[in-house]
Amino acid sequence: MSKRLYLSSTNKKLAGVCGGIAEYFNIDPTIVRLIWLIAVFAYGTGLLAYIICWAVIPKRTM
Repeated sequence: MSKRLYLSSTNKKLAGVCGGIAEYFNIDPTIVRLIWLIAVFAYGTGLLAYIICWAVIPKRTM
């Protein structure tokens, strides 16, 4: 079975994007959130990327 990227339903603060990415790469979600926060403030494109990921990454259905 191949590994798939989903929005996290258990490890989420806003939409589950960072939690889902952390689950996919098997790392701590706090690291992903910090990187995303740096991208938002340093480059300004992080917010747009988050919204796009929220719309594109599917929810896990069980």
